[in-house]
Amino acid sequence: MFTRAERLISLRNLRPKKKEGFLKVISIFSFLGIMLGVAILIIVMSVMNGFKTDLTKKILGLNPHVVIQPNSFQIDKRYISKLKKDFEDITISKSYSGEGIVISNDKAKGVILKGIDKSEKNIIEFFRNFTSQGDLNNFNINKVFIGSELAFNLNLKKDDTINLMTSSFVGTPLGNLPKQENFKVAGIFNTGFIEFDQNVIFINIEDALSIFNKDDKDQNIEIYLEDPLKANFYKESIQKLNENYFIYTWSDLNKSLFSALKVERNVMFIILSLIIIVAAFNIISGLTILIKNKTKEIAILKTLGFTNRSIKKTFFLTGLTIGFFATLSGILLGILFSVNIEKIRNLLSKVFDLEIFPSDIYFLDELPYEINFYSILIIFIISLIISAIASYLPATKISKMNTFRALRYE
Repeated sequence: MFTRAERLISLRNLRPKKKEGFLKVISIFSFLGIMLGVAILIIVMSVMNGFKTDLTKKILGLNPHVVIQPNSFQIDKRYISKLKKDFEDITISKSYSGEGIVISNDKAKGVILKGIDKSEKNIIEFFRNFTSQGDLNNFNINKVFIGSELAFNLNLKKDDTINLMTSSFVGTPLGNLPKQENFKVAGIFNTGFIEFDQNVIFINIEDALSIFNKDDKDQNIEIYLEDPLKANFYKESIQKLNENYFIYTWSDLNKSLFSALKVERNVMFIILSLIIIVAAFNIISGLTILIKNKTKEIAILKTLGFTNRSIKKTFFLTGLTIGFFATLSGILLGILFSVNIEKIRNLLSKVFDLEIFPSDIYFLDELPYEINFYSILIIFIISLIISAIASYLPATKISKMNTFRALRYE
């Protein structure tokens, strides 16, 4: 593609003479601009990918993948048997959830009460991973598991007693009053997902049905899949078995959140790509000045037999070389920064005495990252294309240059 002579001339252009120090400054700024633009783009994309992956894992670890609600139609044993027969790779459990109020130490808070069967495989796995105090074996009737954030807010610990109130009513001589019962704290769980840890209380399924005045027919069917990302596919297949039941997936519950993340990621990619475009203008200005200063040399090369196309290629290669090595440096810097992002965050927090990415807002204990090599490849290609365009534009002016006039005035 490039002859040896073209490569030598291009390399010479990359090492301007002492009297062309201004060109050297422009080349350095071009290099730094593209390098930083690529690095920042990779860092932001890595953090956003990591945040999405971390959030997805937490959501999948805390919620069933598919939920079947009776919707006033009883779910009978034949339906459950058909589910197990048609979908052998699923795990089924029963639950019931409702809103309530927890009262303790003169404090009250609205919570979600989720009734579960502690013998289910997925429930055992959940408490094995996230229990910070207590033991699942002690999770019996009239006992609850609460989140660490809720325990902190209400100043609760293991074996404390709390009062749970629901929207169900019980008849008394004074009229209908909200149903409430006392429960003992069997343990505390900590998922690291702030919203979950401060708003959910686990109770036994029998207690949940009792406090909400419900029967076995009102229980929800929760389905766990080997591949949670196929939840929508299973939803459609399960819905065909019985159209009377209301079926939703984990992605349905979080559709707006993940849609917002996707839009934000794409917008950030476009905005940060502008940094590379702005940096590429330095290549245009640098090559334009270089071509202007090399008028005599270009004229001599033409008289020696170099074609306009060959000379254009030398200057094009000069700009593309700057863009290529700046892009590689930016990729290395971006990956290195992403891998150490949590250490850098802690360092900046200590130096400037401020909390960067607070966990109560961003639902994370530490700043996550995920290096996606497909995204890096796209960034690499886009940066090279921008550099190539920025290098080609000033090189086209060479064909308009008058060789005779250039030599005459030298």
